[in-house]
Amino acid sequence: MLNSSQAGRDRRRGTALDDTAASMTVSDVINAHFAALTRAEKRLAETLLDNYPVSGLGSITTVAENAGVSTPTVVRMVQKLGFRGFPDFQARLHQELEATISNPIAKHDRWAASAPGTHILNRFADAVMGNMRQTLAQIEPAEFDAAATLVADRKRHVYLVGGRITRSMADYLFTHLQVIRTGVTQIAHNPSSWPHYVLNMKQGDVLILFDIRRYEQEMETLARFARERGVEIVLFTDQWGSPVTKSASTVFRAQIEVPSAWDSSVLLLFLVEALIEAVQSSNWEETRDRMKTLEGLFDSTRIFRKPV
Repeated sequence: MLNSSQAGRDRRRGTALDDTAASMTVSDVINAHFAALTRAEKRLAETLLDNYPVSGLGSITTVAENAGVSTPTVVRMVQKLGFRGFPDFQARLHQELEATISNPIAKHDRWAASAPGTHILNRFADAVMGNMRQTLAQIEPAEFDAAATLVADRKRHVYLVGGRITRSMADYLFTHLQVIRTGVTQIAHNPSSWPHYVLNMKQGDVLILFDIRRYEQEMETLARFARERGVEIVLFTDQWGSPVTKSASTVFRAQIEVPSAWDSSVLLLFLVEALIEAVQSSNWEETRDRMKTLEGLFDSTRIFRKPV
């Protein structure tokens, strides 16, 4: 996982990452090699990251002019990143862009063309286990702990929002956080009502946002408004990274591709459930008291069946 804050740290200490890893995006590769670049190459890298990936899709002359560098500088930098040349660099960007905007039919056709002749359960299991390994490899435990500390802080109000598919993740997390602590709000699905929620946000509050490919434009706007009010944004996204990444304090990237027309939420749910456990354990005494009170309310309303 490389979010805006981690990228900055990696630039300073020159973190070496394996740029052959299939899960890495071009932006990941740029951030991993940033410290080794010359001054002109760093200026080019920053220009590419500012409006990623669109900034790298023009001609080599346009890319160079936008960054205020020469075309040989562009060639040298992409080769330092491990690409054979600028066309190879752009091809990788185009692949990423195509992957992020693919509709369910296109995704199904891509998987079906190379699907092995094993049962769908086995194909799904293989994909999910691979996704688990790649997702965990990109997550820094210290950063996960820091996010859990933010969410557990009772002085901070927590807001949650998800997109067309991921709203179920936001709802699941909201239901559990309501039990664990006070000051939790689930933002309504209608974007026209979002300014009312932003109005109540204060500096230091937390916005947990879910946004995966076919990224929703309103999410980026909401995140930008919240960030301007000093809100800490925790983003759950996919391996390519939602545009919200630019506004987020913490970014968790989950691998979502499986042999299906639809993206997988398995790893998103895994991260959400791990976060729930981390938050509830951080102040278990208070959480336990709230659970006891809630169970008493359940008993009095006879919502659930009791053993005879």
